[in-house]
Amino acid sequence: MAPRKIIIDTDPGQDDAVAILLALASPEDIEVLGITCVAGNVPLELTARNARIVCELAGKTDIKVFAGCDAPLERPLVTAEHVHGKTGLDGPTLPEPRMPLAEEHAVAFIVETLRDAAPGTVTLCPLGPLTNIARALQKAPDIADRIAGIVLMGGAYFEVGNITPTAEFNIYVDPEAAAIVFGSGVPITVMPLDVTHKALVTKARNDAFRALGTPVGAAVAEMTDFFERFDKEKYGSNGAPLHDPCVTAYLIRPDLFSGRHVNVEIETGSDLTLGMTVADWWGVTDRAPNATFIGEIDADGFFALLTERLARL
Repeated sequence: MAPRKIIIDTDPGQDDAVAILLALASPEDIEVLGITCVAGNVPLELTARNARIVCELAGKTDIKVFAGCDAPLERPLVTAEHVHGKTGLDGPTLPEPRMPLAEEHAVAFIVETLRDAAPGTVTLCPLGPLTNIARALQKAPDIADRIAGIVLMGGAYFEVGNITPTAEFNIYVDPEAAAIVFGSGVPITVMPLDVTHKALVTKARNDAFRALGTPVGAAVAEMTDFFERFDKEKYGSNGAPLHDPCVTAYLIRPDLFSGRHVNVEIETGSDLTLGMTVADWWGVTDRAPNATFIGEIDADGFFALLTERLARL
């Protein structure tokens, strides 16, 4: 089967970096048409920098990286340096990128790529706030019918929130954008905290990355060493959840995951629950299902896949 054509939309972030590396290490499964950057974990200037650093770390300098929206649709930007450090990629010491940013705006690239490709052949993979995707849908409503699907990391139901008591960070940063995306009619698969919190980098799993003996293995181990301090302190967990690589792993091995096709609505009007993903997990409303909400992961299979693929870089 031909590799799945994707656009990665991202705000790197250590876990975003690992998700990108997994995609770039899997050309038989995934063809990365481009990487579009959005403000989120850190401001846009840094996310666009970090995406290029990751491409160079992987030795994939032919991948085009585009800068996109530097602020949410209607709100001031909220960032997460308290989790990811001041650069977003704190942990390893990595050189400044030499590859240039593409001149085109990320939103224009998304629209043009979808219009140029055959309908149903390009999947969008957002790993951060959904601003770029929503802008593309606003600018060119015709692309909705051309998107094969959207596989995103964001939201939560049973795990509630990680930036507020009820909201996951990516959705909270731009809830209006999320509402546009979830209301678009495009087939959506969601990797919420409910599943990503089960993909924990334990010491043994991180030792396996380090044991690869490569710059990529060392960098990933150092990223997760840095990243895990926040989650260990907050949740009392045995390691850091690798949120965003769940998106890439799902594209390669969907059999590692399971969930339900349910209705998901985004709260945009409440100060108390702003950005909440209201998932009708139990089917108690008459709202039509609009997303496959993933709840379970084979964590051992996930980390085996990740380690095997990272070893290629």
